[in-house]
Amino acid sequence: MPAAAEPKDDESDTDTSPLSRLRNIGVAAHIDAGKTTTTERILYYAGKTHKMGDVDDGTTATDFDVQEQDRGITIFSAAVTFPWKDHTVNLIDTPGHVDFTAEVERSLRVLDGAIIVFDAKEGVEAQSETVWRQADRYKVPRICFINKMDKMGADFYASVESIGKRLTSDPIPVQIPIGADSTFEGVVDLLTMKAYRFHGDMGERVDEIEIPAECKDDAEFWRRHLEEKAAEYDEELMEKFFADKPLEVAEIKRALRKATVTNSAQPIFCGSSLKRVGVQRLLDGVVDYLPSPLDVPPMMGVKSVDDDTPVIRKPSEKDPLSAYIFKIVADKPLDLYFIRVYSGVFKSNLRAYIHNTGKKENVSRLFRMFAKRREQIDRAGPGEIVAVLGLKDALTGDTICDANDPVLLGRIEFPVPVLAVSVEPKNTKDKDALAEALVKLEKQDPTFQHRMNEDTGQTILSGMGELHLEVLTYKLAHDFKVPVNVGQPLVAYRETIRGSAESERKFEITTANGCQQATVKLRVEAFEPATGAPTFEFRNALPEDAGIRKEFLAGIQQGMRDCLYVGPLAGYPLLNVRATLLGVVQHESESTEIAFENASRAAFEDAVKHAGPVMLEPMMRLEVLVPDDYFGPVSGDLSSRRGIIQDTEMRGKDRVIHAEVPLAEMFQYATKLRTLTQGRSSWSMEPRAYAPMPAAEQKALLKKFGYED
Repeated sequence: MPAAAEPKDDESDTDTSPLSRLRNIGVAAHIDAGKTTTTERILYYAGKTHKMGDVDDGTTATDFDVQEQDRGITIFSAAVTFPWKDHTVNLIDTPGHVDFTAEVERSLRVLDGAIIVFDAKEGVEAQSETVWRQADRYKVPRICFINKMDKMGADFYASVESIGKRLTSDPIPVQIPIGADSTFEGVVDLLTMKAYRFHGDMGERVDEIEIPAECKDDAEFWRRHLEEKAAEYDEELMEKFFADKPLEVAEIKRALRKATVTNSAQPIFCGSSLKRVGVQRLLDGVVDYLPSPLDVPPMMGVKSVDDDTPVIRKPSEKDPLSAYIFKIVADKPLDLYFIRVYSGVFKSNLRAYIHNTGKKENVSRLFRMFAKRREQIDRAGPGEIVAVLGLKDALTGDTICDANDPVLLGRIEFPVPVLAVSVEPKNTKDKDALAEALVKLEKQDPTFQHRMNEDTGQTILSGMGELHLEVLTYKLAHDFKVPVNVGQPLVAYRETIRGSAESERKFEITTANGCQQATVKLRVEAFEPATGAPTFEFRNALPEDAGIRKEFLAGIQQGMRDCLYVGPLAGYPLLNVRATLLGVVQHESESTEIAFENASRAAFEDAVKHAGPVMLEPMMRLEVLVPDDYFGPVSGDLSSRRGIIQDTEMRGKDRVIHAEVPLAEMFQYATKLRTLTQGRSSWSMEPRAYAPMPAAEQKALLKKFGYED
């Protein structure tokens, strides 16, 4: 998504056009911060549900999958649409567990704004940082909700400070709490300088009161802070502020909206979703500060894979159709495809052109979603998030567009799996059914991969963590009726190269149909891709007059890509390799695409072997919360696991350890940590990056696998 633009004067939230009153938002956070409970309250107050569900009871609207209800966590993102104060809100509730970060990634890719939820006691946690980085990557404006103000140890001001410090952001409180912990009873609105208490069985009644005496000093201090911050983002307000003239509510809102939409600042709200305090005011903030599709820049793409001419799609029905597939859900009899429409009109019974495949597919029906419920509609315009039936071969990240005026929108780059297990069907007759089910799972979950171990005949499933793999094997047994035996978790290693090397290979074969031959010369070298970018890069360094045919060039690239699945050391996939085509020899009558593919494959494999191959292991970002008395034993244990402590901080009476540690050393860590701290600790871990293994560990690993180093 392009950089955020300032809202236009004629397209602000005062505009009466339907598109200006549309909000596409997500709710994201660290696990257990209260996202789903917040979403449940939002739907109730918006009138979309008549009873508030409960996460612990498994009765929430957006956690409708059996596994979500059993585990009490969100696993799959769910879309809902609801009204609020003459606006329409499309909301996606996303998972907080790190194993399902891909659901957050693909949701943020198509959203215009987000609510980031924080635990008032914990402040910024490990997954909070991940979610924030994902929002930064797609330039998604956001507001913050400091939840659980009723929790023992809740500290609003420390949470605000952690948001500013750890997320390098500019948090601007527009509310402060009345009390905290057991004394929390409402919020003070710093714009109106009024206090609000929430009453009724469901917190549906909001009473406006005078600011309590014990909060007046804090309210005046933070109001002044709010005015100062608003003035920083608006020159007119800056003049009034320094002239000590009062700032009007509408003026402050305008400045804050401008700062939010441009990703310069984030308004901060507070409350307790569980106790039904503050959610209605948070919804007001969605309308007041988060952008409509008109407030963000037009979507930009390119003509095609081979033509990077920029193409702009404005959020207008008059522009050619462009839509983006961001999620696929396996369903019977047909899969459900979730799309975001960026321009034009998407209609049911459409003959949809999938630009990535060059094929047209039939869209039989179109739905507006409310979690698992569907409302059939005939059309969807710019800015709408809907689901369609009828597509078959399209994938996540594909673009649907007008075949006569095509545009290709950028794909989502998902994180690489870090953990693997071996599986085999419990019944040998299910072998084909297992293969078919795995293809379907891989289609709907981009962070899941599977391959066959040629030595053992077992199928290897790779995912983002143990919970992710548990969910996948559960789906195999219950959704696809293919129960499997599951092996012990294995680290999903990768391989790369440290240097560079060149190779030239000739492929020649004589068949009954004649001779096929081709020669390819190339260079491979290590490179560091940008965050979220592909881990393989191809460059064509042939002179312009080389005259190589287009299909031969495609064969060369395919030959190289085929080699990425099996590295030279232990057969793990290759990462972070750049290949440059230096020369070719083609024969007018004897060269074929297959010949070039084989020559390229041989040259690539040879070059990689001579470019200093090395094993890569997944490194994890670890956060451990321990009583300060146990810091010594815990840090010593991390050192024994090859962990590197990068920072520590105090959170109340506890110490938070931020460390980086190899995944291979973290099995059974929960048991060890409980023993070291007498159960008085907590921890969370998420993938950070792949890093080269130390020489001694690599040698031991290859010896274990039966390979020579």
